[in-house]
Amino acid sequence: MAGSHEGQVVVVTGAGKGIGRAIAERFAGAGAHVVVNDLDATRVNAVVAAITDAGGSAIGTPADVSNSTQVGTMFDTVVGTHGTVDVLVNNAGMVGPMLHFFEANEAWWRRIIDVNLTGHFLCSHRAARIMAEARKGVIINMSSGGATRAHRSFTAYDASKGGIEALTRAMALDLGPYGIRVCALMPGSIDTEGMDQEARRLRGENIPLGRPGDPEDMAGPALFLASDDARYISGDVLKVDGGMLSQQRSATVDIVPPSTFPSLEEVLGSNGD
Repeated sequence: MAGSHEGQVVVVTGAGKGIGRAIAERFAGAGAHVVVNDLDATRVNAVVAAITDAGGSAIGTPADVSNSTQVGTMFDTVVGTHGTVDVLVNNAGMVGPMLHFFEANEAWWRRIIDVNLTGHFLCSHRAARIMAEARKGVIINMSSGGATRAHRSFTAYDASKGGIEALTRAMALDLGPYGIRVCALMPGSIDTEGMDQEARRLRGENIPLGRPGDPEDMAGPALFLASDDARYISGDVLKVDGGMLSQQRSATVDIVPPSTFPSLEEVLGSNGD
């Protein structure tokens, strides 16, 4: 799809590594002006350098997407530099720390919900106003299999992803009349940290395509949803998981097995703080 997004302004949050970086680099390769966001400024600078060294166009905007002031500053920078936003990819999010429900506390819950769900809202709320003025735009949210099923010890994460899918549908209805499409990607088991070969083999045993996904496997679907080829798709979720959730399978590869759960004595002896 090289050149398919020529001249578009694409904001990718959480683009300092993993899925976000792969999506940012693919959009840049397709001719877009990419805005690289991440909480870590060092990672932002590294991705911007990689894109520009490859002949692409990119600027960096470090920001915490759960902070409305920082989000506002980020989009002020984008508009001041490029004048508009054509595509927003809401990729920024937290997975852990992984805590059993009895080990969790309010601070843990609020931080994950704030980054994963409120972050999607804040970035979308600002980007949509810019897109509405142009009567066109695409917002791509990042869901998870945990939105409709569940992971052990991922209560806050799964709740945030379920909220993201509901947010995607609601935004699609509210923003469609203004020419804005809203979709979501649902990654499966994506190797974002570089598993060793044995770990990849074991993870792949429960995936029909025989391997975990790589960040680059998410980039093509993101470009598709943002393209004119997807111009009549809105409010939907595209599953990119190698067939993992299409099967009836046992939880033999759970990251947090029940054997690691807190004992009843530990539960009764704590107050959840």
